[in-house]
Amino acid sequence: MTTVLIVDDEPQILRALQINLHAHGYIVVPAHNGTAALLAAQTHPIDVVVLDLGLPDMDGLEVIAGLRGWTDVPIIVLSARHGSHDKVQALDAGADDYVTKPFGLDELLARLRAASRRAGTTAAEPLVETAEFTVDLANKRVTRAGEPVRMTPTEWSVLELLVRNPGRLVSQQQILSEVWGPAYAKETHYLRVYMAQLRRKLEQDPANPVHLLTEAGMGYRFAP
Repeated sequence: MTTVLIVDDEPQILRALQINLHAHGYIVVPAHNGTAALLAAQTHPIDVVVLDLGLPDMDGLEVIAGLRGWTDVPIIVLSARHGSHDKVQALDAGADDYVTKPFGLDELLARLRAASRRAGTTAAEPLVETAEFTVDLANKRVTRAGEPVRMTPTEWSVLELLVRNPGRLVSQQQILSEVWGPAYAKETHYLRVYMAQLRRKLEQDPANPVHLLTEAGMGYRFAP
């Protein structure tokens, strides 16, 4: 069965799509904002994403960028934005299709079938290796010099988010929102503490990291 991640902050639309897609044989994973969507995509075997752009915590384009950092899962934008500029932006960001609201269920089902046909095999969970440590995303394990590194759930969540976006700047707000929740988006001291802990565990010289890098005032970047 095809698993669809539906991302929409309108409860009525979310509920209606859940009921109708389930009736047509789909497994539905709902998410009411971008943070929940990115977390769901990392914790469920998603086959297709149906994404609204107008989300309360981040723009849908940011969700597309976050997904495209590590997966090629088909993304169908379902948005009230009708302008050609919005469509071009979404498609350029990595969306595969664009449907405007209001929409017909038959059309959406047809586009879901088309997206499922185009999709290849589920993106493999990579084994990310650096000179100092290895991150096994599939099994949620970190090793250093062949020995397992003990991680707290929060440390793992921060590391996983960075490793899934190699070379990309991940903002402080995105990490805080995804790991701790939107209410913690300004609690930057949390990040300083956990990044220091990760560097002590993983970097050869924690005071001069080469893999877990700080972009002052903006966020953090993982350099493989």
